[in-house]
Amino acid sequence: MNPLTSAEQAVLGAVLLDPDQLTHLDWLAPDHFYRPVHQALFGALRKLRSDGHPALTADGPLPLSWVTDAVDEAGLHVRGLTAAYAHTLIRACPRTEHAPVYGRMVLEGAIHRTVAQHAIRLHQAARADAVQGEVEEALRTADVLAGVLTDLARRWGTDPRPVPAAAAATAIPPPVHSDQVAEDERFLLAVLTEQPGAMDEVEAWLRPGDFAEPTHGQLYRCLGALHHRGEPIDRITLLWEAQRRGLLADGTLSSEQLTAVCEGMVPGSADWFGHRVMRSSLTRTAAASARAIRALAEDEVLGPGRLINHALHALGPLDEARARWATANGSLPPKPAASTPSAGGPPPARVRAARARSTPHPAASPPAPASPVPAPTAARPPSRGHP
Repeated sequence: MNPLTSAEQAVLGAVLLDPDQLTHLDWLAPDHFYRPVHQALFGALRKLRSDGHPALTADGPLPLSWVTDAVDEAGLHVRGLTAAYAHTLIRACPRTEHAPVYGRMVLEGAIHRTVAQHAIRLHQAARADAVQGEVEEALRTADVLAGVLTDLARRWGTDPRPVPAAAAATAIPPPVHSDQVAEDERFLLAVLTEQPGAMDEVEAWLRPGDFAEPTHGQLYRCLGALHHRGEPIDRITLLWEAQRRGLLADGTLSSEQLTAVCEGMVPGSADWFGHRVMRSSLTRTAAASARAIRALAEDEVLGPGRLINHALHALGPLDEARARWATANGSLPPKPAASTPSAGGPPPARVRAARARSTPHPAASPPAPASPVPAPTAARPPSRGHP
């Protein structure tokens, strides 16, 4: 059986056997469960508790009505749930006192699933914007993803901070670009080569990495070097700079390719073509970040803390490209719409969630008759050293 399904069944079985376990699961929500029937049943159990079900105050054995009423309430929202399945959940729970640990496993699965879903939405938005020649929806979706990651970090009990992942964990296929993108890049390079002072219009915000075609990026780097040194720019000086950088010797560029670029000169503005290149770069960067984050979310080895921090780091290139896009348009980049913590720190439910996953469970020892039973010690604060 899938470990996540086992964890969901175990936490539900624990609550069906011992309703008091719900007091340790305030940080767990119905939508954290993967299976709809489990979502409905956990929501029903929480509702019965909030409504003051008689089983919560009953003396002696737990009344059967706690189970049957939970099944009836959940049946109002999902089909196929029977009392027999409720007893299957009870049998699936090894120890009721381990309910917070089972709940932590359910939350961990929900975090992976949520990050993957939002990464998919970012990728879809980036591809749609690339087709339409826009960037707004991709940037808005990236803001939502950043806010979700920040909220999940607080829910898990860690501080959100970008941390780079191993190269193998974020390996993604090279992006695919259209002929129109390559044509815009060639036109821009031709304008920059043939129009004096054209580099002044784009050099503050356009980078070699913004070009989808690596050869075009190398040519732009050569133009930037000539501009930085204050040397004249034309097709001959550009060819000479390419040679000095070894681009001709290693086969990166040929004189025929450079001639083809320069002969493609059309009347136009470097700023206008630069915006088109930058817009295309922004959507490609958003798509690349989305693919990297989805790959991280699908890595079951990553703990939630590491997943969240690696995903925040994967958004870094998009944040940098967004800042340059704002510069190109003469505006300040908007701040991501992250969740705002309460003035007094994380909500108590989230603190209890973090404590539940970090509180040690000492092995049972024989009772000492001569000494009174000590009061339970408070759970220590969550460890920040482990995600």
